[in-house]
Parts: sequence; C-alpha cells; structure tokens
Amino acid sequence: MQNNVDFMAPPPIEGVGGGGTGYGWNDGSHTGTTILASEIDVSRQPTSDLVHVWCMPSTAIIGHQEPPRPLERVGTDSTCSVVALKVWCSLDSCSGPNFSVAWCRCRCWRPEMKERVHKLHCGPKCLGLVVTWLVISRYTALIFAVPLVIGKEVTIRRVVPILGVPDALVPIDLPSRIGLLPGETCALWVSFDVPVTQPPGVYIGEIWITAVRGETEFAAEKVESEKLQMKKDLQGFLAQAEAASNESAEVLTEALRSICEGLHQVLQSPLLSAGCEDFGKMEIDEEFQASPSVQVQFSITVWDFVLPITPSLPAVFGISETVIEDRYNLKHGSKEWFKSLNMHFDWLLQYRLSPYFCRWGDNMRVLTYTCPYPATHPKSEDYYSDPRLAAYAVPYIPVLSSSDTAKDVVKSELEILKTKPHWKKAYFYLWDEPVGFEQYEVIRSIAEEIRNTAPDARILTTYYCGPSDPSMKLDGFESFLKVPTFLRPHTQIFCTSEWVLGGREDLVKQITDEIQFDRSEEWWTYVCMGPGELHPNWHLGMRGTQHRAVIWRVWKEGGTGFLYWGVNCYEKASSPSAEIRFRRGLPPGDGVLFYPGEVFNIGATLPVASVRLERLLSGMQDYEYLQLYSSMYGRHEALSLLERTGTYTGPERYTLEHNPIESLRGEIYHAYRPVT
Repeated sequence: MQNNVDFMAPPPIEGVGGGGTGYGWNDGSHTGTTILASEIDVSRQPTSDLVHVWCMPSTAIIGHQEPPRPLERVGTDSTCSVVALKVWCSLDSCSGPNFSVAWCRCRCWRPEMKERVHKLHCGPKCLGLVVTWLVISRYTALIFAVPLVIGKEVTIRRVVPILGVPDALVPIDLPSRIGLLPGETCALWVSFDVPVTQPPGVYIGEIWITAVRGETEFAAEKVESEKLQMKKDLQGFLAQAEAASNESAEVLTEALRSICEGLHQVLQSPLLSAGCEDFGKMEIDEEFQASPSVQVQFSITVWDFVLPITPSLPAVFGISETVIEDRYNLKHGSKEWFKSLNMHFDWLLQYRLSPYFCRWGDNMRVLTYTCPYPATHPKSEDYYSDPRLAAYAVPYIPVLSSSDTAKDVVKSELEILKTKPHWKKAYFYLWDEPVGFEQYEVIRSIAEEIRNTAPDARILTTYYCGPSDPSMKLDGFESFLKVPTFLRPHTQIFCTSEWVLGGREDLVKQITDEIQFDRSEEWWTYVCMGPGELHPNWHLGMRGTQHRAVIWRVWKEGGTGFLYWGVNCYEKASSPSAEIRFRRGLPPGDGVLFYPGEVFNIGATLPVASVRLERLLSGMQDYEYLQLYSSMYGRHEALSLLERTGTYTGPERYTLEHNPIESLRGEIYHAYRPVT
C-alpha cells in the first residue's frame, strides 16, 4: 500500500558497539503523497495514505535508519502459516508457554514543504495514531477455540530509546493514542504468551492503526496530570533540601545529588518539550470506528508440545538488593523491602531465569541468596519449591559478617534445606572471580564449614584467570586451566568467563578435560563486560541475533549452567523515577536488562523489560528446542541441524538474519510430530 512513493536508501550503519546501529536518520528529502498537498480531514482520510506501517522480526536492528517497506498481505492457512509469518511478521512459531515477539512500526509521511500543507503541520501539532486490537482464534480444523486474551497473553509495548538505542519496552493500554511527527518512526513490540492449556492450532488476529488529528484537546487531561505531578515533585525537592540543610556534609551532598537527578527528570517532561508525546489511553467513539484503518493481520501456530516449566538450563541472574534499597528508599528487612524483592523475583521468573539477590562486600566477596526469608519462614517454601526455578542460591551470611551467630544461622538453614526435595537445585556463590591463593584459601575454609553440615552442598566459583601469585610458574591460559586443581574438592561448579575463549571453540575441550564430571563437578559459563565485538553478549547496540546467540553458544559448547552478574546494576540513585545511568567503566547495557517502570510512567508498579531481555528469553526457548531434538536423535544430529540451518556455527559465525531461526524451529517441530 506504500508503493506509490520512492524511498531513499538508508545510510551505512554506524553503531555504539558490536554490530551497531545508525539511529537518528532522517530522510527529509524524499517526496510524500499528493494527498497531503492540501488541507485534509484526517478523520476521513485512509490511514494508509498518511502513515507507513510495516513489520519486522524480533531480531532486527531497530532504529530510524530502517526505510519504510510495503506491508504484505498473506494467507493464514494452517499449512503455510510458518512461511506466511516469515514473509510479513516473522513471528516465532510457538509452543506454550512461549513469548513470540515482532516489531510493528509506524512512520508518518513527510510531505514536500509547500504552502498548502502548512495548515496541517504548523506549530506543535502532530499526527495522532490510535492503536487497537481485535483477536479471533480457531483450530486448524476451523473449530473455534479459546482466544488469547488482550493485555494478558497478548501485549503491545512501545520501544523507547536508551542512549539513542531503542531498548526499553514500555507497556501501553489498548486502545491507545500515540503522537507521531512528520518523518518520525515509532516502534511497537508485540508479544504473545501462550498458556500451557492453550489448545493447539492456528490463531488469527489483527492490529488496527488509525490516523487522527493531533488536536490539543486530546491531551488536555494528560497535561493537567503532568502539571500536578511536576508541582508535587518540585515541592518534594524543596522539602528534601530544607531537611538536609542542617545535616552533615555527606548527607547534604547526597541530597543535592538526588535533587539534581529529580530536576533532570522534570526537565524531560513533555510539558517542557516542543514535540508531541503519547496522549495515553482513550475511549473509542463512533467516528473513530468508522475511520479507515490500517489492519495488520497476523497468525500464530500453537504447536502440540509444551516447553518444560523448569528450564533445562540453570540460568542464574543477579538482582542487586542495594540498588533496590537506594532507588526506592527501602529499609533493609522492612515490609516494603520484602514486597519489592518478591515482585522482582516473580517478575524475572517469567523469562525462564533463576534469580538471586546479591550484595557485594570487600575484595569481591558477595552475599547471594534466592529467598529473602529464613528457611523456617512459611514463605520460604514458596520460593524454593517454585517449579520455574532451575537453581537457587543459599545465603552464607558470614561472608560479610563472620560472627559466631551468623555461622549458627547458616548451620540451622542447612539442616532444614538439605532434607528438602528441591535441595538438588541449591548452590553457594561466595566469591566473584578470585585471582590468588589467599582468596582460594578463604573459599576452601568456607566450603569446609558448609560441607561439614551438608556434605553434598555445591559451591560455585567464577573465574577468568589463574592465580596471579608470584610463586605461580604457569602463565596465561595454562594457569587458568589449573584452577579446578587448586579449588578441588571445595568447588563443584566451575564457572568460566566466555571472554577467555575469544573465538576459539577448540579451547572448550581443554577446559572440560580438567573438570571431573564423573565426580559430580559441573562446568558453567558467564559473560561480564566481555566478550565484545562480534561475539554474543547483551551490550546495548549489538545485533538482535548477537543477543540471542548467547544461549546458542552455551548449548553448543556443552555448558550445564549459566551465570549473569546483574540485571539492574545502574548507577546509584535515590528516587524511583531518577534518570537511568549505566555504570562508568562498563560497556553500555552491561549489567542492566530491565529498567524501573517509574522512569517511564508515574505510578508504575512493575519493571520495564529491555529488548535484550526479550531476546534472551527467545534464546532460552531455543535451548529447549535443541534439547528436545537431542533427546530424539542425539546431540550430534542436533549440532548438525544448528549448523546446517545456518543459525549458529561459532561465536563469530552465526546468522544475522531471522529466517534461519524459523527454519531451525520448524525442522525440530516437524521432526517431533512423526514421533508423537
């Protein structure tokens, strides 16, 4: 429907790192339609004449450099739905529970700047877009089934840039109004969460997008709300300054920093911006219902197998309790503190991850725990026995306070937990990346204390190098290989950095040869800061398949677990809505996979996921597909399929396109069907 305009090709891609992005492109020189060459009634004009709408796969690089493309219409017959999805939406075929995601993007026509169009585009006005959703569902046998529920199984989120890179997925209500300036691009992320009980079949639906005039009265209610909130914020900053005026210099400095962060947030208010923002939720009137809309059709095939509730890969991800305490002004151990930790824990489980909370001590000591309650508390069992949890961290409190009382608490915890059926999921994470024999000795001492009470307890140790002591005669990689010898038998999970391997997969065998798998030792991996460049990681600005390939790499190398050091480790702030800042010295996005919801919406109660977190979820699902295929035909055949489809060959050789991923999942499912 957009073929009546010639589009300018995008410029070369430039990026912030690792495959990059070219955000900020503006094709101001191309010619628009003749429809906009005169004053028009937007409510009576077909939306397709005013707005481009096109779809892209979830692994695509998203930004203003993406040229508009035609929205192709395809059949939704069950026999070709996977191919159809590849053509115009490239949604992953799903087997519940599953998230399959895609981009739905809108771009406003930019007309030639003639006098006759000034009435439409002068001043701060913009074109408004109303997004609504209509879903119907059916079996492949054309029998109507239970529909997917909007806002629960089906969600739409607006993609918001972080450091200029589209990454934050901010929820929007449906119907919803979105402001769009001439030449501006808005990206929407569509997610499908298929329940386990969802009947298999083909599900059909549509997104309706309608252009409306961006009149100021639509935003009147939102403006008043923004003004009221701005007044409250300023009053709060004044009270904070007055309260800190008589305090110590340290308290006063921290208060000034908090006030500056808050004022910076106020300056970002739409009221102080010349552009147009989201108008918020709206009601649909009769005039809108009669307006010609762009209807984006989709179909989802729900396959007749279910991903395991407990992930096959223990992927343990750290949540900083200190960041939560500082940003939300929570007292450690308070009722609100427990409530916040419980919310973060439960929210992250939906991404097939096993969360642990962490507090860092001196010299890389770290207190880690999955459950904030003692084992004697009734709620502790809700944490430890949750079937979505693949592994859980047991706290060793003396790592930060070595009092006899703290050691007695650990002993009583172990006496209870070691009798539970879920004890096999337990591990202790005591020290992050030890680099010398002195630190090894501390780990050995703590491990002996733990295993005296629970002989089968597992100790996890991360490392990226061997001991750096002068007495060590081995250098570099040879020293790294000998770490298991130094830590045995006081470490059972040897967790190595992917950075060490670089692009050399042949080094994996040398590492695993040092692990005694027959004695219940395990080999896990992790990423932290590096690797970068073309290697899989979750840095901001990397390619979509580069994010997803992190878990492909884990599966191919044969690791039995994975660790990520932090998901909310932004710079310190003392206000929920304070500006998000990545930590100095780290690659952008490292240690941050979600954002505080309050930064984007006042009164939000849940975190805002990043695009990278959604791609991580897709990778975790891919891992289950590969495990399923391996169980049927063996690991060698699964490796062959992974490479034959062009999905992943090595850390520098993986697909940059989405189609091979569709082929991989499709072949696995069709191989599974004859067996069942």
